[in-house]
Amino acid sequence: MEHKTGKTEIVAEVKVAEPHEVSQENKPITETKEIQAKETKPLHVKSAKPVIEKIVKKEPAPVQAVQEPKPVFVKKKSQFSDYKLFNKWSFSDVIVTDLSLIRYINLDPIVVPHSFGRKTRGRFEKANLNIVERLINKIMRSGQGKRKLSGKFIRGRGSCGKKVEAMAIVDKAFEIIEKQTKQNPIQVLVKAIENASPREDVTRIKKGGVAYTLAVDVSPMKRLDEAVKNIALGGFGVSFNKKTTAEQALADEIIAAANNDIKSSSVKRKDEVERIAKASR
Repeated sequence: MEHKTGKTEIVAEVKVAEPHEVSQENKPITETKEIQAKETKPLHVKSAKPVIEKIVKKEPAPVQAVQEPKPVFVKKKSQFSDYKLFNKWSFSDVIVTDLSLIRYINLDPIVVPHSFGRKTRGRFEKANLNIVERLINKIMRSGQGKRKLSGKFIRGRGSCGKKVEAMAIVDKAFEIIEKQTKQNPIQVLVKAIENASPREDVTRIKKGGVAYTLAVDVSPMKRLDEAVKNIALGGFGVSFNKKTTAEQALADEIIAAANNDIKSSSVKRKDEVERIAKASR
């Protein structure tokens, strides 16, 4: 193709073939550069922006509340928990079922139930005294004449002041209880106290020159005192000036009271007191 200048341009002479007719080797330099630029061209920022905004604005998933483990309260083991009464009977398996007496029936492990009066100084301090020692103290009563201990008569005013002798009586009585019931004698004693403790008593009121009795509830400490006293007196009542030994009489009384038997003098006394109180309501 001729122009006014009379010269022919090379570009005009080059004929670009169709895409399917041009091989990879014969492709123009400009075209190959464009293709490479398209292949290596990074993504435009606008294409990624909506995705980023969507991720930022997306609400986080609700976090499930993690349940904290419940605190476990472990009872601290006492250094005396392995002690046994007279090195024979354990306090660990003894259970008190009467809720009002749990606070006052002391079951602290002890080998020799002899505190030498350390827990009798202050008010209500006897509630911290071991229950077996309280029974021993009730046995040391004066005015009982002569008693029979293991086949031997002992003269004197009861066992007043003779605590070692009273401890021997309780020790032998517990051996008899264990032999007859096949149970822990401390548990049998606790059951006997629960059955022999009165829940109601009478008091005397004077009003306008007229005196009359009125039924009242008995405090837990008073219930415990009355029960232990009646059990000790019941054992003495059977063995006083008789052939029955003191330990055998005490064992029979504790077993009968634990079974809530009417033969027990302590259970009889409790029923009598509650009957009088019921009539005075």
